[in-house]
Parts: sequence; structure tokens; C-alpha cells
Amino acid sequence: MTQPLMPMATAVWLVDNTSLTFKQIADFCDLHELEVQGIADGLVASNIVGMDPVANSQLTQAELDRCQGDPKAHLQLKQDDVPTARRTKGPRYTPVSKRQDKPDAIAWLLRHHPELSDAQVSRLVGTTKPTIQSIRDRSHWNSANIKPVDPVALGLCKQLELDEAVAKAAGRRAEATAEAGTMTAYENDPSPAPEPAPSDFLSTGRSTETDQEDDAPTVESVFGPQQPKD
Repeated sequence: MTQPLMPMATAVWLVDNTSLTFKQIADFCDLHELEVQGIADGLVASNIVGMDPVANSQLTQAELDRCQGDPKAHLQLKQDDVPTARRTKGPRYTPVSKRQDKPDAIAWLLRHHPELSDAQVSRLVGTTKPTIQSIRDRSHWNSANIKPVDPVALGLCKQLELDEAVAKAAGRRAEATAEAGTMTAYENDPSPAPEPAPSDFLSTGRSTETDQEDDAPTVESVFGPQQPKD
């Protein structure tokens, strides 16, 4: 803000309640010096009620006193402590005079930057996904007259915004391509799963318990074969 709210009412109050020069008041209120003189003479703004810029937090009393003590000083508006609200995400407003250019801009983006998603095109141009689809499949009611034109040249978006959207889309496509390549390589050459080691029974055909039973001592092996009795 470079001038106070209601500059004429502010000038009326400053003329009536301060010793500021006409030039100081004119510079602060963005008026001509002769207009301020007309206010002082009762020829201008005679029916306007003055507004106190100090009470409305547009000037500090210290600033007012400083400039009243120095006729060459310039009044400075009080800085607003409330931060300026940033533009939130949402549909982009397009002037009525440029809305007829949207189909041409959409056609240009679809032709030259097919990597852009419909959501990105929608944000850049300020349109809807059904409109984008109708231009893509040429079902738009005015398809015969649509000619691709750069949206930057049409003033529908800035070059920086377009470059950022293209870079983001390119990065997303590169990630998708790399992931697809990894999956293809895995499908073509899968690593074989390790086979379990065969057990003793499978390798020899006999269990360990059977081997131990075969090796156990018998009466014949210890005392020899028994002799038949007479």
C-alpha cells in the first residue's frame, strides 16, 4: 500500500488537525497540492468527514510529530504487522477476454508436452479435465477452429510456471521408466531360489538309526556260533 485508505478523508483530517504543509499532505495522500489547498479553503471535499490516520493505524504519532517539526520530511505509512496472504492453490482466474484462448493453449500443451498430466495442464491454463479430454479426442464443440498456441504467448501462464511443470513431469517419467526397467530385468532373469541340502536319508537311502542298528554287537559276533548239543 503506497497511500492511506480514503486519501481524501485523511487529507481533510490532516489539514484540520496538523501543521503539515500542503505538499507533505499531498505527497502522503497522493493528491495534487492544489487539491489540498482547496480543502483548506473549503472549496474541495467540504462534505467529507475527516478520518484520523493515527486512530486507524496508518500513521504513528511519532511519525506525525517528526514531520510537523520538519517541513521537508515525508510521512511514511505504518508497516502492517499482518503478513500478506499468499495465493492458495485453486482454480486460476482467467480474464473474460482470454477465456476463448484456452482451447488453443490446451492443444499446444497436449502436442508439445504430452508428458504433462491433466492436473498440470488444468493448473497452468485454468481449465477442467473434461475440457482437456474433449480437446484430446477432438470431441470439443469447436475442434475445427482450435489452433495450438503457446499459453505463455497468450498470457495464460508464465514461462517459469511452464518450465517448472515440464521439469516435474520429466522427473516423474524418468522415475517410472527406471522402475519399469528394473521389473523387466527381474522378469527376464530371475535369480533361482537356493535348494535345501539333501538329508542323510535321501543321499544314502538309509537312515542313521538303521546304520546304528546294523553296527550293534550280537551274541554270535562276541561268543562265536553256538555248537549243537548232543
